Amino acid sequence: MNLRIVSICTFAVCFWSSAACISVAERVSVSLDGEWNIAESVAAGLKPTAFDHKGPVPGLVNQAKPSFKDIDHYETHEYVWTMAKNGVLPASDKCERLGRTHQYRCYFWFQKTFTVPKKKDVAILVINKAQFGTAVWLNGKQIGEHFSCFTPSRFNLTDAMQWHGTNELVIRIGAHPEVLPEWVPYGTDGEKASWTPGIYDSVSLQLMDNPVIESVQIAPRVTSSDIVVQTKLKNYGKSRRFELTHAVRTWRGNRSASKKVSQKVNLGVGEEKVVTDIVAMPAAILWSPENPFLYVAQSSTGGDNCENRFGLREFKFDTSTRRALLNGKVCFMRGASITFHRFLGDPQCGGLPWNEAWVRKFLVNIPRRMNWNSFRLCIGPVPQRWLDIADEAGLLLQYEFPIWSDREPLRHKLWKEDEVISQVEEFVRDNWNHPSVVIWDASNETHWDFLAEKLIPTVRKLDLSNRPWENGYNLPQAPDDPFEDHPYLFINHWGSGKDTPFQMTELERMRGRRPGTFYPVSSHASIINEYDWLWLHRDGTPTVLTRKVFENCVGTNATAESRFEFAAYCLGGLTEFWRAYRQYAGVQYLAYLDADLPNVFTCDNFRDVKRLELEPRFEYYVKEAFKPLGVYINFWQPQLRLGEERSFHVMMINDVNKTAKGRLLVYWENTKDNSIINQQEIDYEIPGLGQMSYQVKILSPKESGNYLLNAMAFWENQPWSPVVSRRKVHIR
Repeated sequence: MNLRIVSICTFAVCFWSSAACISVAERVSVSLDGEWNIAESVAAGLKPTAFDHKGPVPGLVNQAKPSFKDIDHYETHEYVWTMAKNGVLPASDKCERLGRTHQYRCYFWFQKTFTVPKKKDVAILVINKAQFGTAVWLNGKQIGEHFSCFTPSRFNLTDAMQWHGTNELVIRIGAHPEVLPEWVPYGTDGEKASWTPGIYDSVSLQLMDNPVIESVQIAPRVTSSDIVVQTKLKNYGKSRRFELTHAVRTWRGNRSASKKVSQKVNLGVGEEKVVTDIVAMPAAILWSPENPFLYVAQSSTGGDNCENRFGLREFKFDTSTRRALLNGKVCFMRGASITFHRFLGDPQCGGLPWNEAWVRKFLVNIPRRMNWNSFRLCIGPVPQRWLDIADEAGLLLQYEFPIWSDREPLRHKLWKEDEVISQVEEFVRDNWNHPSVVIWDASNETHWDFLAEKLIPTVRKLDLSNRPWENGYNLPQAPDDPFEDHPYLFINHWGSGKDTPFQMTELERMRGRRPGTFYPVSSHASIINEYDWLWLHRDGTPTVLTRKVFENCVGTNATAESRFEFAAYCLGGLTEFWRAYRQYAGVQYLAYLDADLPNVFTCDNFRDVKRLELEPRFEYYVKEAFKPLGVYINFWQPQLRLGEERSFHVMMINDVNKTAKGRLLVYWENTKDNSIINQQEIDYEIPGLGQMSYQVKILSPKESGNYLLNAMAFWENQPWSPVVSRRKVHIR
C-alpha cells in the first residue's frame, strides 16, 4: 500500500515542524495524497486547458499514465564536465549553459479538486517536498511560489478557499533544474545522470482557528529529564489573550508522562511570537537504537493544537576521545550511506520509496540483519515518512544538505548566500524533532569557506538540541564537531598509474588511517561515510570508476560471480580493518541504495532492488564485518607453505557497553569439503566499548589446496553470535 496521510486522525506536517502532528479537536488535516491529474507546458504562466495524464502524489512524473516522453532527460553542466573528464563522453563535449536537455517542455502542472469538512479561520497548504520549484493556484487565483527542492513549502489558501463547495488546486513544478533561477541550489551531483521531477513527499491542507501554532521545536535534556518546548505562534485575526498548554504522553500505550504546563500569551493583529516552556518528564525513558522509545508532546492554544513526536536523547562528539556520545555514553556508528535522489532516476524505482512495506524492510528489517545502527542520508533528503520509520527503528542519521562541489565548474559560486542559508534553515526546521537525526551535514566533499564561516554559525543557533555539524572537506566549525573521511584505498587503480595499485596485503602495515590529499587534518572525531571503490552494477559488471580495479585484481575475462566474490570479500575485510583500529567514531560504506544506469560511477549491492534481495556474497561477508563484536585477522598474504607454524594477530573490538567474554576459535577450513583443520582455542575478555588483541599460533595444513583461515568468536546469549573473520589462503 502507498504511504499517505489519512484525513483528520493521523500524522500530518505541522508547518515547519519535522515530527508528525495528529489532528485532534481544533485542527483539521486533510490529506491531498493520491492520484492527481497532470499536464505539461513550455510557458510558466499559462495553465494548461487539459490535464490528460494521471500520476501519484507523492511520487515522480515518470510514473504518470500515459507516460511523458524524455521525462528524465537532463544533463547538468557538472555531469557533462565529469563524464567528459572520465571518458564517458567525448573530451571535446561541452555544456555552455547550466545544463542541457532533449525535452521540449519546461513545466508540469498537477491538478486536483477537493472539499473541506468545515470552515476555519486559516487554511495552509503544506507541500512537504517537490522539485524543481513549486507554484500554487487555488480556484484560479495564484497563491505564491517556492524555489527549494528539499524542504516544505507553505501557502496560505484562506482568501481563495471555497468553504462550502469544490476547490480546484493546481501546483506547477519545473520539468528539470534549469527552470530555476541560477542563484537557487537544486543539488550538485556531477555523477547523477537522471533528474526526475515530481511532488515526492506528501501534500496536506491544515485548517485551524486562531491563534495558530506555526511550529513546535522540542529539545530533550537528558540530565534534568525534561524538554525545552519552543512554540512559534501567529495570530491571523483580532487581538487576543489565550492560554498556551503543553503535555506529554507516551507514543505507545498513551500514558501520561508529564503534568500540563501552561502560560498566558497576548498576540496582536497579525503578530508572531516565539514562546519557550520547560516540561518536566520524571523517570523518562531514553531513546536509543536498542530501545527507540518515543513520546508525543501535545500543544494547544484553544484555537489550534497539534502533536509532535520525539525521543528523549542527546547526541554529541567528544574531541578529546574522538568518540560519539549518545546519552552520555560512547556509541560507535555502523552502517552505510544512502543516495536517495540518485535512486529516483533508477529504472526500477517506480513507486517503491512510497510503499510502506518496502520502506520498512529497507530501513528496519535489513539493517537489523546487517547489524547496522546508522546511515548517512547523502546528496538530498528523503520523504518525511522515512524519518518517522527511522525514529521507530532507532537509527542514527547523518542528514546531508545536497551541496557537493569538489570539482570544476563550481556551481555554488552562482548561488545567493542568503538563499542557501534560508533553505538550510528550512531543512533544520523540517527535521529538528526527529530523534533519529543526530548529525547535520552541510556538504559532501566540499571546500567552501562560506559554509563554516557563515552558514553553519547562522543555522546552528536554530537547533536547541545543539546537534553537531559535519562539513565535507572543510575544517570542523565548532570544538566538538566531527569531519568526514573517504579513504578509497582501491582508487589508485583508477588513477594515473604513478602509484602501485593497492592490494589488501598493504593493510598489514597500516594502522587504521590513511589520510588523503583532500581531507582536513584535524584531531576531531571522524566518520568514514564512504570507502572501498569496488562498485559493481547489479548484473556484476564494473562501473565506470571500477573497471581497472577488476581488470587488475580479477582479470579482464572474469565472470560476474568472481567479481561479486572479490568485491564482497574485500569490502568485508576493509570494514573489519577500519573498525578494528578504533580511529573512527563511525564506519559507513557507500552505498546501501543507489542507481543502476549504464554510466553510473557508483551502485548499491542489491541483486533485486524491488524485492530488496541483497547480493548473497555481499551479505555473507559484510554482515559479519558489522557485528557489534568485531573480529579482524591482521593477515592478507595469499599463500603459505605446507605445515608452517605461524602466529596470527587477531584484533577484537566490543561496541556493546558491557564486558564481552567467550571463546575465540582460530582454525583452517578446507574449501573443498568444509572440514576443520588444526584449530586453536583461547578465552577472550574485552571490556565494554573496548578492544583487545591476541596472538594465536596455528600450524598451516599439510596438504596443498585452497583454504580459509577463520577466527570465530562466541559470545553467549547474543543473537548475532558467533562472529567470524575469514582469509583466503592457498597452501602450497
